[in-house]
Amino acid sequence: MKNGLSLKDAQKVILISQGFHKKNQCGNDLEASFQVLKSINYVQIDSISVVERAHHHSIWNRADNYHPSHIEQLLENKHVFEYWSHAASYLPMAHYRYSLPRKNAITKGEQHWFKQDNKTMALVLERIKVDGPLQAKDFKDSRKTTTGWWDWKPAKKALEQLFMQGDLMVLKRQGFQKVYDLTERVLPANIDTSIPSEEEYYAHLIIRYLTANAIGTPEQMSYLLKGIKKPVKTQCMKMLEAGLLITVDVNGQSYFALPSINDLLRKKLGHNTVKILSPFDNLLIQRKRIKQLFNYDYQIECYVPSDKRKIGYFSLPLLWGRTFVGQMDVKMDRKSGVLNILNLHLQTDKLDEFIVELKTELNKFLSFNNGKSINVSKITSDKSNLTDSQVKYFIDTLTDTNSNKYMN
Repeated sequence: MKNGLSLKDAQKVILISQGFHKKNQCGNDLEASFQVLKSINYVQIDSISVVERAHHHSIWNRADNYHPSHIEQLLENKHVFEYWSHAASYLPMAHYRYSLPRKNAITKGEQHWFKQDNKTMALVLERIKVDGPLQAKDFKDSRKTTTGWWDWKPAKKALEQLFMQGDLMVLKRQGFQKVYDLTERVLPANIDTSIPSEEEYYAHLIIRYLTANAIGTPEQMSYLLKGIKKPVKTQCMKMLEAGLLITVDVNGQSYFALPSINDLLRKKLGHNTVKILSPFDNLLIQRKRIKQLFNYDYQIECYVPSDKRKIGYFSLPLLWGRTFVGQMDVKMDRKSGVLNILNLHLQTDKLDEFIVELKTELNKFLSFNNGKSINVSKITSDKSNLTDSQVKYFIDTLTDTNSNKYMN
């Protein structure tokens, strides 16, 4: 059975599946953070720290009382584990067995980043067996020269290879650096370590993707996973025939969905809530998908040469209700406590209304980043020519100074 879904309704069910319909939908504090991570399947880990890192930012946007220590506690309590989703991520420990097909493939020779150095890997593994948990810095580098920051020492490559093939796990992080230990010493005693069949594995990917994203294509479900698009599509068709999936049409594109999608349509989604998103948020990590479904053409520019950037180094997407309305290039000065907005780029006609709503969320974002004040350097707009008085009023509003002076 094929159903039609308007673009607005598609946006609604996606945002609700992503947990943006209300704050604290799962309770408070640590448990809320854990429930959020489970509901969206993973959070991507990223090293960029101009504001709070992506994994913290993504959970905070969905759980009011999130604190960066929560991830550390969840890892310590063995409720989550670190591995590869489409990128380095934290995943629910209950999904551990579904990491095994990739680990086994790498063990059998599939290359992740590096070629296997079996001698170094054996030495590294033996040392951790004897000495206990270790970091890359605990291994000396005997090389006389290197060719750049990406040229990892042999022991670090060996650690990462052993991690990717499942011999080691990340016990914790110290100063954002991984602390590795033997998998058998990290895994909970009751965790299922049976290897899923291909059908189980693909069904898991499909159900988890649709639970977190509401609708999807086989291409989206297999994003950045090698060679599985065809078998995922085959499994989708099997599940469709069995009544476990339905298809929905959005703007002429066919998507798979769970039959429970109608329950999502009955839920409420706020129209005025602003979300300041991480560039690596689960909602928009697939840029092609977000352009098709939200008409939002976003590019993170930290990988773009500085002279070719249009918005800025680390611009955060701005979501207002179900519409993306701009980006905000930011940098947190942790010594002074100032959140610097280097460029607030607006893509909406409703400027006055939006700035008021943005201010509310910006105050929360400042607190989340342990900041004291906000500085706005520049405001630009695609939709209208801003006057000097408008810009000054907006800056005053966002920084809490003279907020009414330029209103007329």
